Amino acid sequence: MMQISLLDPTFAPALLLAGVMGFAIQRGNTCTVAAMDQVVSERRWTRFRSIVEAALWVLGALLVARCLGLTPALPPGYATSTATVAGGALLGIGAFVNRACAFGAVARLGSGDTNYLATPVGFVLGCRIARALLGEWSVPAVPYVEPTATTLALLVTLLVAWMLWRVSAALTGGRNRAAPPLPARLRLALTLHVWQPGAATAVIGVAFVGMLLLVGAWAYTDGLVELSRGMPMSIAARTVLLLALFTGAVVGGYTAGRFDPTLPAPAGMLRCACGGALIGAGSYLVPGGNDGLILASMPLLWPYAWVAFASMALSIAVALTARRAFARD
Repeated sequence: MMQISLLDPTFAPALLLAGVMGFAIQRGNTCTVAAMDQVVSERRWTRFRSIVEAALWVLGALLVARCLGLTPALPPGYATSTATVAGGALLGIGAFVNRACAFGAVARLGSGDTNYLATPVGFVLGCRIARALLGEWSVPAVPYVEPTATTLALLVTLLVAWMLWRVSAALTGGRNRAAPPLPARLRLALTLHVWQPGAATAVIGVAFVGMLLLVGAWAYTDGLVELSRGMPMSIAARTVLLLALFTGAVVGGYTAGRFDPTLPAPAGMLRCACGGALIGAGSYLVPGGNDGLILASMPLLWPYAWVAFASMALSIAVALTARRAFARD
């Protein structure tokens, strides 16, 4: 991982972007569990589609940066194996038990649910348990294959056109002729209690790319995995970035009137710790965890990331379906 320094001039804007990311996560209630619950209970794919769109926003922004001569250090890819599927399943089961994925835990903390303070603690514990059982797990890295100039030009054209279409639809109100004027829509977007999932994930994706250019790929679960291994790099800077992420989420919840701090309950803390432990074990098998998969590895079209995310989503869907079936009996 890239070394990050608190004294680096790029750290201050990266700190701001981490806060913006937390704000957007909370306002959009971005969570894979919520997305799959919408699929299972309502047969709607709005939230799930927005999570996939986050990867497209990152890819599009990365390609634009490359065309501008900016070359960020890209995270590596890894081989796909049965461990990828198993790790993805653990991520999904852990998120189900936790009632929130890595993103969702940030959103819940932003709403004042202090039970989710146990999630990162459980995460580190789960990584250590997996390490004790599996030893020093090392997934074989896969070299990055440079796309051809023709492929790159085609991708840039398609993704930039898509990004412009998404932005124009949001600013013009799509096909809604009765939409209010643009300044009013911008004010409304900033003050809405819950953002549209697509808008939230677009902000998350662009903020992540900004951080990638400034301080390298940063997913907070990566820092927790490092901590569990006892070899945290830039621990002070990464901790400050994590605090900025949570602060942004709290600001998002407070300004939306959704911040309702509650005292932690033993049952809630235990549930979050257990869910976090399962997510941590899954992240030990699948580098990046679910936030790193969505924001770093899936946009780069690494097969292992898409396989792991599919396994995660499927395991959440199965768990939700089973819960609904037992509730009816």
